[in-house]
Amino acid sequence: MARAKVNGLTIGFDIIGDGRRSWALAPGGRYSRETPGLAQLAEQLARHDGRVLIWDRPNCGESDVCFEGSNESNLHADTLAALLEHLDMAPAVLAAGSAGARVSLLAESRHPATAKALALWWPSGGAFELFVLGNVYCTPSMRECWRTGMAGVAALPDWAEQITKNPENRQRILDQDPAVFLETMDRWLRAFIPRDDEVIPGLPDDQLATIAPPAMVFNSGVSDGNHPRWVSERIAKLLPNARLVDPPWGDREWHERQAERDKGIFVRWPLLAPQLTAWADDVLGTTA
Repeated sequence: MARAKVNGLTIGFDIIGDGRRSWALAPGGRYSRETPGLAQLAEQLARHDGRVLIWDRPNCGESDVCFEGSNESNLHADTLAALLEHLDMAPAVLAAGSAGARVSLLAESRHPATAKALALWWPSGGAFELFVLGNVYCTPSMRECWRTGMAGVAALPDWAEQITKNPENRQRILDQDPAVFLETMDRWLRAFIPRDDEVIPGLPDDQLATIAPPAMVFNSGVSDGNHPRWVSERIAKLLPNARLVDPPWGDREWHERQAERDKGIFVRWPLLAPQLTAWADDVLGTTA
């Protein structure tokens, strides 16, 4: 396990493998890099001449908490671009699901040449999911800040893992001015208001359409209301060099993983490895 200082934040990360092709993986939600499935996918990519970054985004795992920026996804995207540059791994193949897919697209949009290619699955979108995300990421802390102040926020289960793995995070939360913190949470919450011209929240469709690296988009299940199929199809249509492909699991994968959350909702991501490596070889060549 390692740490790096980028953009004024201490970020926890691991690099798996020492191959020639750089990859950057990210999970969804506020899950850490220790979530089952992520390191296992990294290990498979490493066996195929890969050097694979798995990392804790700000406000996740052992990385510093941070409440700055226009929205949390942009904070993550800027950190990813800076971390890859710091580690001399840019450009990399950005491969990620759910929130990680959003962050990967934003990273390349905000910092061109961060990605040499993008592989995306379970992209979040649609009114139902965006309302859910705002409620998960922002409203518990806002409610508690109004009710009991920053001490109450620091005591929420939402921040327990981040404080356990990085005890200084508790003081970082306590040091927040409550009024400023509420303004930040309100701004971050507004980023999840659905817009007709943003299939990815915070990334206008016309900007999404300028992301040029080769991309592979795994189509979401018809039954998946959190990652609607129309979202993955629209992303694949807007990206100028994208392929839309079927994933290595059935239509109800998201529901089945939710039903077995104790095993890890990303536990089957290693099944993606054969498609990821074959596609990367095809679009980048076996030496890239």
